[in-house]
Amino acid sequence: MIKVSLKDGSVLEVEKGSTVLEVAKKISEGLSRVATCGEVDGEIKDLRHELQDDCNLVIHTFQDDDLEGKKAYWHTTSHIMAQAVKRLFPKVKFAIGPAIDDGFYYDFDVENPFTEEDKEKIENEMKKIIKENIEIERFSLPKAEALKLMEGQPYKQELIEELPEGEEISFYKQGDFTDLCAGPHLVSTGKVKAVKILSSSGAYWKGSEKNKMLQRIYAISFPKASQLEEHLNLLEEAKQRDHRKIGKDLKIFMTHKLVGSGLPMYLPNGATIRRILERYIQDKEIELGYNHVYTPSLANTELYKVSGH
Repeated sequence: MIKVSLKDGSVLEVEKGSTVLEVAKKISEGLSRVATCGEVDGEIKDLRHELQDDCNLVIHTFQDDDLEGKKAYWHTTSHIMAQAVKRLFPKVKFAIGPAIDDGFYYDFDVENPFTEEDKEKIENEMKKIIKENIEIERFSLPKAEALKLMEGQPYKQELIEELPEGEEISFYKQGDFTDLCAGPHLVSTGKVKAVKILSSSGAYWKGSEKNKMLQRIYAISFPKASQLEEHLNLLEEAKQRDHRKIGKDLKIFMTHKLVGSGLPMYLPNGATIRRILERYIQDKEIELGYNHVYTPSLANTELYKVSGH
């Protein structure tokens, strides 16, 4: 038997070799249903991780304030998306598909950029995979066998070659799809409930323009459809408050492809706002008795100021 110290200070005695999920079940059935990963002595571990010694254990869920529980959930969904893309585009080459702070993405090497119709098909296929409730299995392989398993997937083979000698090379398999991954992941695809593809864009492999341009799909998932709906509403509200939209709607600035979208140019309304702010700063500095008065660079003023448009 080993002793497992929990977040609330209590201690459980469990059989040596018990998994994080088994400990979660011992705490409560409810916790085991929503658990997404564990934290063993400060290290994030898969629900399948076997406990061999006395340890401190935190069970993470999607609802936790920190992101660890959410990231395990989103990382699992990124594999669901990759599996869906594989079913629809059999010749696809896979790059990486991590969880991020507000969902996840996956980078794909495909012949053509994904269309809106493609993304709709991918999302629908993801929902099918979720309904199939496919068990997710974790396994490890020696380097030579790992490279052989990933034949035809050059990006995965490159990642394997870059791993330090002696580091575990782990994979996650769900039905007809296997991916190189350190995890953690949920125990089945059916644990994911609501998904939405948000956008797609081009992305260079490893972020270098010297490498091939891949196709990146951003998406999000939640345990409840109501949570997804709330999130999408928040995104829409944020879009309406976006300074790029507001600035153009109020005719404060404009952009032009000849100058570059990253360099906004003031329209008359924007120039007026700038002058008012500059005068306010000057008045405040004089009022506070500063020895110098703020004077904006003539170059900066003229660079952004455009009239007659």
